[in-house]
Amino acid sequence: RMKDFSIKALQKIEDELQSVVDTGQAMYVRDIFLADGDAMMLPTKHLMDILNLIHTNLPKVRRISSYCLPRNLRNKSVADLTALREAGLSLVYVGCESGNDTVLNKVNKGETYDTSLEALLKLKEAKIKRSIMILLGLGGSSLSQHHARDSAKLCNEAVPEFLSVLTTSFPKGIHRVQTGYGTTEFEFEPLTPRESLKELRCFLAAIEMPNTNKTVFRSDHASNYFVLKGRLGREKERLLAELDAIIEAPEEDDVFNLRPEWARGL
Repeated sequence: RMKDFSIKALQKIEDELQSVVDTGQAMYVRDIFLADGDAMMLPTKHLMDILNLIHTNLPKVRRISSYCLPRNLRNKSVADLTALREAGLSLVYVGCESGNDTVLNKVNKGETYDTSLEALLKLKEAKIKRSIMILLGLGGSSLSQHHARDSAKLCNEAVPEFLSVLTTSFPKGIHRVQTGYGTTEFEFEPLTPRESLKELRCFLAAIEMPNTNKTVFRSDHASNYFVLKGRLGREKERLLAELDAIIEAPEEDDVFNLRPEWARGL
């Protein structure tokens, strides 16, 4: 950890918002992200106070969003979440990362398929938009197919408004992940760029949503090797065709088709 976690005092938040007001730019602020941690672990009243401060100081804000780990919704009721939505919280980025329980256990995620789905459905009932994040490569080569298919199954059940994939990276060293996997039958070996694309294809192929669905899919995060954008499911076949064209191209074309390693810095 780079720093210890602590809850920021409301007065400090109010002072920061006032500093924006003092610049004369408050009327131009449209989007707010509750950053620097998982805001959803805060008590509901504290979050309500923050949302009210935002609207008081930045009256033109149209969207307030937050990151969210599924487990931080266990102590929040649908009524709590509905109140937060009515106070302005409209979008939550849910870090599910995988729908496979073995993968989640190996990386010590602290979640399961069921806990992730429970949180996603609770948000849906409260009418808060959800953006699910899945980590390509989190299962390594040994669990790649299971990771892809179970993650797709989770998304099929939740039917989120937004869905994105990121690619697993190892800024603090791969040994941390390898230690979690141990030396069992599921020993961790990272995916190559092409293996990552094949995992993405397996994931998308397993997505089963009606053509009337409007889930927005993106793989445009800086960590990814290839960018795809579209709606699931009416544009699923187009997305798969674009991906197949890259997978089936000669490997020497990867230098042109894939994002280079130096450009994948986060």
